[in-house]
Amino acid sequence: MYNVILFLLVPLKSIEVELEVRDHVATVVSTLNYENKEDKPLEAVFVFPLPGDAAVCHFSAEIGKTQIVAEVKEKQKAREEYDDALSCGQQAFLLEESDRSPDIFSLSVGSLPPGESASIRLEYVTELAVQADDGLRFCLPAVLNPRYQPQASNSFSIQVTSVPASLVPYSLSFSARVSSPRPISKVESNCSLDPLQYLNTDQTQATVKLAAGHKFDRDVELLIYYKDAHQPTAVVEAGQASAEPGSLMGDPVVMVSLYPEFPQSVMSSMASCGEFVFLMDRSGSMGCHITNSMQQETRISSARDTLLLLLKSLPMGCYFNIYSFGSGYEHIFPKSVEYSQQTMEEALKTVEQMEANLGGTEILQPLKHIYSQPCIPNQPRQLFVFTDGEVGNTKEVIDLVKKNSDSHRCFSFGIGEGASSALINGMAKEGGGHAQFITGTDRMQAKVMQSLRFALQPAVVDISVTWDLPKEVSVTVLSPPIKTLFQGQRSLIYAQLTGQVAEGCVTVKYSLAGHPSENQLHFSLRPAEDTGLTVHRLGARTLIRSLEMDERESRGQQDGGVKEKVVKLSVQSGVSSSFTAFIAVNKDNSEVIQGPLVRRNIPTPCEFISKEKTKTLSVSLKVKIAEYPLLHLVSLQEASGCWLLDPALATALGKTNKEVETSKPEKVDLWATILALLWLHAFKMDAKDEWELLAMKAASWLRAQNGKCVDAGNVLLCCSVRKEALGL
Repeated sequence: MYNVILFLLVPLKSIEVELEVRDHVATVVSTLNYENKEDKPLEAVFVFPLPGDAAVCHFSAEIGKTQIVAEVKEKQKAREEYDDALSCGQQAFLLEESDRSPDIFSLSVGSLPPGESASIRLEYVTELAVQADDGLRFCLPAVLNPRYQPQASNSFSIQVTSVPASLVPYSLSFSARVSSPRPISKVESNCSLDPLQYLNTDQTQATVKLAAGHKFDRDVELLIYYKDAHQPTAVVEAGQASAEPGSLMGDPVVMVSLYPEFPQSVMSSMASCGEFVFLMDRSGSMGCHITNSMQQETRISSARDTLLLLLKSLPMGCYFNIYSFGSGYEHIFPKSVEYSQQTMEEALKTVEQMEANLGGTEILQPLKHIYSQPCIPNQPRQLFVFTDGEVGNTKEVIDLVKKNSDSHRCFSFGIGEGASSALINGMAKEGGGHAQFITGTDRMQAKVMQSLRFALQPAVVDISVTWDLPKEVSVTVLSPPIKTLFQGQRSLIYAQLTGQVAEGCVTVKYSLAGHPSENQLHFSLRPAEDTGLTVHRLGARTLIRSLEMDERESRGQQDGGVKEKVVKLSVQSGVSSSFTAFIAVNKDNSEVIQGPLVRRNIPTPCEFISKEKTKTLSVSLKVKIAEYPLLHLVSLQEASGCWLLDPALATALGKTNKEVETSKPEKVDLWATILALLWLHAFKMDAKDEWELLAMKAASWLRAQNGKCVDAGNVLLCCSVRKEALGL
């Protein structure tokens, strides 16, 4: 039971968030307003989520007319300074990142006297991820689900106080200002927004606000669309005048954004080989709904639909296996098997029975088992991971993916509200794959099939970056080497520049399907105006994350200097790390705060659903196939790509078996396949992202049969789809 009376005493009253987006970079300022309405001094501890790739760069407190700006210090020193201040009756404020996951922070407000108010200001910068439809995604995490700790784990973890969204005792207001060199076409959200307000006639600046009454039942997601396609850019930012020359903060830093475009001939050629390993979360929380709306289907139900589509879309000649995990793990086959009608049917029988009934979220052990399996020659391994991201050992998981990055590509999917952005983005980044988040009304199937397209495209290899700069300018790259490139997806490079000059050039060379290619970008070295230190902080964050990973890899070895490097860089740049924390002490207040402190844990919204509701609402795959014509048609496709002519197909097409039989030509299976393809193109174009790959497989099968029955099929189905549209 939740102590509602206790939560009414929570000193956090409201959170105000201001977002500023400039092209694809976001600056977020959050103000947390506290008031102690009790008769005793309080210590308020708030554990909350932030984007895993955010660079937290400012933390300050305002008490009355006094403002105290926090400093970044080594974490243990900061904790000791905080404790010492409280024991002396002083006010102190501590902000620290979780040791286990960079997307969880803890904020401690110490010694808030009775009747006193305080405002805490927190600022971070982050890049916005490019979506498959060219939208830019910003997510303000609001939901923090308890993270499952593996049983063998003995390391310290931040304790989370969670309540259902309806019991959150503070309010949220959110406003955004968007500016770009290109016109802003629209801003969409999973939450209710006030109408978009343009600030100028060319529509390159706009503001938008979250409608009043946000329920805290979901993360706040914005999708920002510009009218023109993304273009390669380079932004040079001047160094800080007060910083030491030659240091990261003292020198200019450049942020290069690249959007590779590959030849259409290469993009249309899908691989006919590969080992596809699907790892499905079946922990208890996968029985929750994708949103907190009771009408929505459960995560595990949507995952079963997705596995059906994936299995039907795989190419003949590949290998595959399906793992599922909870407190333990299972696999359908002892090792990956060749894709055939028999193995596909066997896998689908198991998929139909999958439920969210395997307990906790122990993802590390199944990953270790997958990586222990020998790779199949000439079958590149592609790992697809589906999870709601409620794990407590995020860094261990990411480190394991990185350790095995030479043997596979990892595509990750965060399902539902509160999925760990650090886990989902980290696995894809270190595994050379692509990350997707499925929330709100998103259909998991469309996003997963987009990633399957990436996986089936030829891998980009031999990636190199060269800088063409005058002799008097040197470059120090802050980003790790680019491991992967995908069509239309942004690659970012941060670099520190030394010396003054007018122009530079960066070239990315790579090989795609045996063809050497390159993308080149010329840029001005004149610093941009009004960027503050945003680019420096993002560059520092990038380098800090790389060094933290190096430190974990070298832990236990002789050289312990990596941690010191991180601490020094974090302190210099004012960007937090796993080894540092922000600390502020109010030394101006001469009054000693009397009496023992009462600790108040500020609750964070989490998902909440009873097991009884989960059981009744998880619709089986068989029932859904019967109810949804598209799923019904897809379920009938053979592994080879063709359909068989039978009464079930006629039902899926909305025809009687007699109608289909009377107009069939000589080749029965050919006729069935053409009818299925025609139906998809005529009546299900709104879901093309979901069925496009299996339709390409069907068209390939038809071309091999040299079939011509399109006109007769159009007559039967009362449609007019051209043969070229089918890929014939």
